[in-house]
Order: sequence, then structure tokens, then C-alpha cells
Amino acid sequence: MFHIFQYQPLRLITQNSLSSMYLKLMLSRPVAFAQIWKSWFSSHSLLGKKNIILMGPPGAGKTTVGRIVGQKLDCPVIDIDDDVLETTWNMSVSEKLQDVGYEEFLEEEGKALLKFSASGSVISLSGSNPMHAAGMQHMKKNGIVVYLDVPTTVIMSRLKSKEMDRIVGLSPGISLKDILQFRKQFYKRWFDVRVLCGGDIAAEVVAEKVLDAVKRYQDLKLETFISTRSSRSGRSSEKDSHKLYFSDVVTQGLALDGGLFVPERGLPKFTAEEWQGLIEATYIERAQVILERCIHPADIPASKLAEIIETAYGENFSCSKIAPLRHMAGNQFLLELFHGPTASFKDFALQLVPHLFAYCIPRSCNYLILVATSGDTGSAVLDGFSHLHDTDKQRIALVNFFPEDGVSPIQKSQMIGCQKENAWSVGVKSDFDFCQTAIKQIFTNSDFTGFLTVEYGTALAAANSINWARLLPQIVYHASAYLDLVHQGILSFGSPVDVCIPTGNFGNMLAAFYAKMMGIPIRKCICASNENNVLTDFIRTGVYDLRGRKLISTFSPAVDILKSSNLERYLHLIANEDGQLVTQLFNQLENQGHFQLRKDLLGKLQQDLVAGWCSDEDCLAAIHSVYSTTGYILDTHTAVAKVVADRLQDRTCPIIISSTAHYAKFAPAILRALRIAEINQNPLSQLHLLSSYSALPPIHWGLLETLKKTGNGDHQVCAADMNVLMSHIETLIQNHFM
Repeated sequence: MFHIFQYQPLRLITQNSLSSMYLKLMLSRPVAFAQIWKSWFSSHSLLGKKNIILMGPPGAGKTTVGRIVGQKLDCPVIDIDDDVLETTWNMSVSEKLQDVGYEEFLEEEGKALLKFSASGSVISLSGSNPMHAAGMQHMKKNGIVVYLDVPTTVIMSRLKSKEMDRIVGLSPGISLKDILQFRKQFYKRWFDVRVLCGGDIAAEVVAEKVLDAVKRYQDLKLETFISTRSSRSGRSSEKDSHKLYFSDVVTQGLALDGGLFVPERGLPKFTAEEWQGLIEATYIERAQVILERCIHPADIPASKLAEIIETAYGENFSCSKIAPLRHMAGNQFLLELFHGPTASFKDFALQLVPHLFAYCIPRSCNYLILVATSGDTGSAVLDGFSHLHDTDKQRIALVNFFPEDGVSPIQKSQMIGCQKENAWSVGVKSDFDFCQTAIKQIFTNSDFTGFLTVEYGTALAAANSINWARLLPQIVYHASAYLDLVHQGILSFGSPVDVCIPTGNFGNMLAAFYAKMMGIPIRKCICASNENNVLTDFIRTGVYDLRGRKLISTFSPAVDILKSSNLERYLHLIANEDGQLVTQLFNQLENQGHFQLRKDLLGKLQQDLVAGWCSDEDCLAAIHSVYSTTGYILDTHTAVAKVVADRLQDRTCPIIISSTAHYAKFAPAILRALRIAEINQNPLSQLHLLSSYSALPPIHWGLLETLKKTGNGDHQVCAADMNVLMSHIETLIQNHFM
């Protein structure tokens, strides 16, 4: 009896029968039972009175894994099929299914769940249990639902040699694959944590992963954030009450010491088997799996995160693949990141982040989001926040600062056209670096931010790539691009690729490097600059020098940047989280206009990064050349990356070039590259002219719609003065929240 209690599945139906068994044990062997009971509780702190509930498709290994987990925890193990359903019905599951049919079976199965209760147990659900809503709600009240996520191809292979008469819904005309795909929607609705299970993974390994996932679920303290400028001694003495979590850093944006937030224990790692399990997944499925690992469920539950991801990418992108990979020539591939509503890669983060932000912020305070843009971020963030629920718009507003004369005409038209009742664009008579620096200084001005909080009940937050949440969606598309290459048979998993990215603020490049840290086999990250090539010089020499440099206006304005904010996160990483060194470097840059890396750090950097730059002339020549040979039009930023990739790749592995924007956003430069003599200054006329070329990709639907609506839209313009910017911010708060 004791052996069965500790190790074998129990035929338990109700809490009453469980209590009855315990009573018999106590009466027959009180001392032995007391010892086992005490041992059970001491080794069972992971569960307490909660159940671990294993959920997944038929063939996922729930029963076997459940037994192993039960052995490790020394707790009762209950298999719903064998110990509940068949005992309740006095017949096998297959007999019941044949007797009552598909729909009645689901109802009877659900009723059995509603009568069942247990605590401190490992419970293996049937594959169809999640299809009964009331039954699952009952189970979740006292359990942590663990989804054993096994690729469909693996499940089908496992089930080939098994009896199929227990699979609910299987009938002539309905394939097993269809059933498995249909059920995914129910599994996604109920789970608390997901465990990825590859093809050849042993049940013992899955059991360990289940325990690790449950431990993570129960311990939010494992996933805290620190500033890139915090000292190790300061972190070690920090009280738990002062720890910062994902929800905190999303809303706070910038650390109080001026640094950027990074996860204290680094990013999660995926095994090769886990990545391979995502090869057949859709983009949205990949996004959910990756972001679940990066965002603790205590901050955003998996079901809510799934809802947010579906909202962000489900209907707002013109291509069903979201981020398709296109073969150019040779071993070069384009990662098309412009199919979102505002036609740039910024849409990947900024269709998602507003919903994360709205979920994480406290309901007791209003928030004003501050954004600085060199072009693409502005329209993307304005559009993203426009999709919030009306109740959220009442407590969340946004102001977008951009260089009045430093963006393309179409970009400016977009930013004006995307203004909403809670979101405004303000042109600044300066460059992007001033806008970005001004926002950082405003955030660290405690007198001003404190005044806004006390006087207006309004806090400030950031949506630039200084905000940690902005980087996570970018990691997804770099990982997804590699998985697409594997899925297309271009390479096998584990073979390396290079990536080449047009880079100004270093966020997109950093996201690629983070994907590499998480297990994607990226060999070299190639940083492509335009004539504002401070990053290229830095990567080659280790000297970041702004002395005597003036920002040059180029045909690729989104990378017309001299101060790369996200470089700070990368340097903090390679400096082994030495916040004091990072503080020293960036204080020196701020005060003296330059800093130099130590030789050992430069060596680390050059193992990861390669850099080159491209002139405006070479940029236009590349656009013309690619169009002439392929009929495909590159935007100016992608052309910069193409030129640098051609120069620096060694052609021993595929290279993925990030195509960060649609060419139509930069129509005057594109028409010049295509050698059009007379260019109409009207942005809408320019788009119609480009459309007449019938080139690939076609003109972006969102740009046309925005420009048609814009007309002579108005926006505010202000001087490059901190006091003027702060006055604008206060006025906007008064007008919107008061």
C-alpha cells in the first residue's frame, strides 16, 4: 500500500476517497504513516497543496512523465484516463467513446473532471480534457498547468504504432493532423507554463524540465533587472523590496542612474532540440514561445501574452508570414521587416509594446510616453498606441519628438497622419541625437518628473529602444529568420549564418546578438553604417570619438545617429556586468566626447562584430543595380547593408540582410536611384510613380492609406531647448489628463 501511495498512479476520484485512504493508513500503521507524511511534506515544498497538471496532445508522454515527476517529488500520481474516467465509467475510454460518440464523450469527460478534486498531486490529463471549459477552470483553481508542447510531426510519428481508438474526434475524413492542429487553441488557453519537448528527448529529461518550469513559475525573484551602471556591491546589498521586475522596467523605461535595464541573470537559453521543435511553427507561435521565456508569467500570464501577440501580429501585417525571408542571389537572403502597418521594422516592437505597457502599469496613475525618433519609430509608436482600448487611451498618452528637417517627407507625413486623440508629434529644430539626449535628461530630472507626478498624477515612460521591452520582439524575428532557412532546406540546424544590419542606435544589432546568446547559430554580426560611421570606427579601433563630428544628413536617415544608446547594453555584457566601468565610459563620452575600450574588451567585441560603411553614392548605385538585375527595389537602409555585406562577407555561409523599411518611405532617393529626371515633390504623387514600375515588393498599402488621409495635417514645432520641451510636455499633460 505504501509503495503504491508513493510511486504508482492512484485510482482516486474525490477528496473524500483520498481522505478515507489516509485514515485507513493512519489506523493501520500510524508511525510509518507519520514518517511518510512528514517526508512527503519536506520534499514536497515545490507543490504544497497545489497540483502539477500535465496537459498536451495524445502521445505527448503525459502519463510517463507524470510518474517520473511523482517519483521525484514523492507524491501521488493521478492519470485522468486510467484513474478517474475508466473507474467512474467502469469501462475503457475507447468503449465509452464508441458508446456515446464524440460530443457526448466530451461532456461526460468534463462532468467527471468537475467531480474530481485532489491536492499536492501530479495529474496527467487526457488529450481532450482541455476542450471542456468548465472542467479546466475547475482543475486550474488548485493547479499549475504544464503544457507538454511536442511538434505535430513527432506526435504523428509516435502514434503510428499505437491504437487510435482513444483519440476523440478521429473519424473518416478527419485526419490526425487536423485534430492535433485544432486542439492547439485549447492547450494555449489553459496552460501556465510550457515545456518544449523535441523528438528524441527522454521522458526523464522532460520530467526535469517540468520541475524547472514549475520552479520558475513559483519564483519571480529569479528574473530581476539591473541597470547597466549599477555596481556589484550595490546589487548584492539591495533589499528584495527594491528589486525590479519586467513590469517595472517596462513602465520605468530608463534607470534612475541613467543606465539601461538588463536582466540580472541574462537571457534564457534554448537547447538545439527546443529550437528544432520550432522549425515548423508559425511566426506567431515562435514569438509566443520565445517571449514566454523572456517574460515571467507573474508579470504577464502566458494566456494574456498569447492574446497580446495575436492582437499585435494577427491582422496588422500585410504578409501572412509576418517576417518573410527572400532569396536575393548567391548566399544572400533578405529578411523583409516592412510588412507592418507603418512599413518599417519598428512595427514588430511597437505593435506589441503598447499592449504590454497597458497591462503592466498600475491603474492608479496616468502615463505620458516620451519618444525620440530618427524617422521610423515615430509613426510606428503612434500607430501602435492607437490600437489600445479606449479606457487605456484615457490614461496613456504619447508625445513623439523628431528632427523637423531630419526625416524624409513621407516619414514626416506618416508621423503627422498617425496623430490621434492621445498621441502627438512635435518637430524639433535639431537632430535626432539632441532629441534622444533630451529625453534621457528629462527622465533623470527628478525635480521635473516629481512635479508632474505630484501636480498632475502623471508619470513619464519611454518607448524608445532604451526600453527593454522594445528589444524582445526583435530577438524573435532574427531567430525566426534562421529557423526559416532550416525549414527551407538551405542549411541544417547548427550550421552558422552571418547577419548584416543597417545600424544607428544599435538596438536591432543587439537583438541579433541576443538571439545568438539564446542559441541561434549566428557567426558574425555585421554592422552597416552610412556616412555617420562612428560605430564602424569604434568597432574597428575601440575608440568612440564624437569630437569634431557633425551629423551628416544622408539618404538613410534612420541611421543618421552618432550616439548609439543600446551600445551601452552590449558593453555591459562583454565587460562582465561591470557597471562602474560602463558608468565611467559613458560619463567620459558625455563630458569629453570620447572614450576608449581596453584591449581585452576590444578583442571580445571584434569576435562578435564586424563593421563597414557606405556612402550615399554607393547606396543609390546598389539600389539601381539590384533593380536592374532582379526587378526588386531595396530601400536606402537595406542598400547600405547590401553594400557592406558585399564587401565584408566571406561567402562561406549564408548571410541574412535585414531589410528594415519599405523603399516607398524614401521615394525621392529611390526615384533618383532609378534615374528619374523629374521628381514631383508631392509624396502621394511619388508613390504613384513608383507603383507604375510594378516592382517587387509592391507599394505598401499602409503608406498609401496614410498619405491619402494626411492632406495638410498640422503638428507642433519647437526650438532645441530643454525648457521648451519640458513646457510642451506639461501643456500636453494639462490638455489630455486634466
